[in-house]
Amino acid sequence: MNNNLPSKHPIVDTAIIEKGERPEQLYLSLMKKCLTRLIFPERYILIEPPRSAPQRFAWRCFERMLSSLRLELVRRAPSDPKVKEEGLYWPAEAETMIGIRRLNSLEACVTDVIQRGVPGDLIETGVWRGGASIFMRAVLKAYGEKERIVWLADSFQGLPKPNVERYSADSGNILWQASNLAIPLEEVKENFRRYELLDDQVRFLEGWFRDTLPGAPVQRLAILRLDGDMYESTMDALTSLYPKLSLGGYVIVDDYLLPGCRAAVEEYRAKNHIIEPMTTIDRYAKFWQRLT
Repeated sequence: MNNNLPSKHPIVDTAIIEKGERPEQLYLSLMKKCLTRLIFPERYILIEPPRSAPQRFAWRCFERMLSSLRLELVRRAPSDPKVKEEGLYWPAEAETMIGIRRLNSLEACVTDVIQRGVPGDLIETGVWRGGASIFMRAVLKAYGEKERIVWLADSFQGLPKPNVERYSADSGNILWQASNLAIPLEEVKENFRRYELLDDQVRFLEGWFRDTLPGAPVQRLAILRLDGDMYESTMDALTSLYPKLSLGGYVIVDDYLLPGCRAAVEEYRAKNHIIEPMTTIDRYAKFWQRLT
């Protein structure tokens, strides 16, 4: 087998993954249901920051007051299962907010590079509570992969304040104000421990992407999962990591719906003459396979 040859069919049918009955598929199916809390639904979900400036100011003041009392702003969770299927909410307890459909696609990509022997590690840039990275480690464990590393790159203190003078595409992005997106490193590690997946195949790159990614000790990648929300974060990750992606590996863009992220992806692809087609996962996310 030539490890560098891309697959004829870039990704396996995710419906096959859903219906799989082999032990590794049953394990991964259970992991997805646990990480999203689909198997034991949450009663409440986090409230996202309002868009208008006056409401946002009041929301931040109220949130700070509640935080001092170790409380959070929540609302009742929707009963529609499609909300969890597509990751359309901010869960209060679940380790991931990306939904079942994006987890299915992630499983298909990781399984594909394992089966074809595409060389390289797996990395997620922007990890929140670590759910997607936990799942990638679970896929490696399910298939007996003992050499690949799962890298987690994050500030572990939320998103950076937009540098609008340098990155105008991030103008209006308010996610840096969301304190519930700032998950400490130790909490992410504890989430890995909960699933008995914190080991030597999991490594952390703590800090802003502009500081950590250019010199990151990552030699080669098979999976590059981008979840930085912003133009700056997305461009920093692509610039530092895409050249390390093996032929046949995958780029997964979790936030393609967001204008800043989409602008960074399109600009990087155009500048570097990347012509591989992008495939839609759901209303938020897309991916492509590196073929050249």
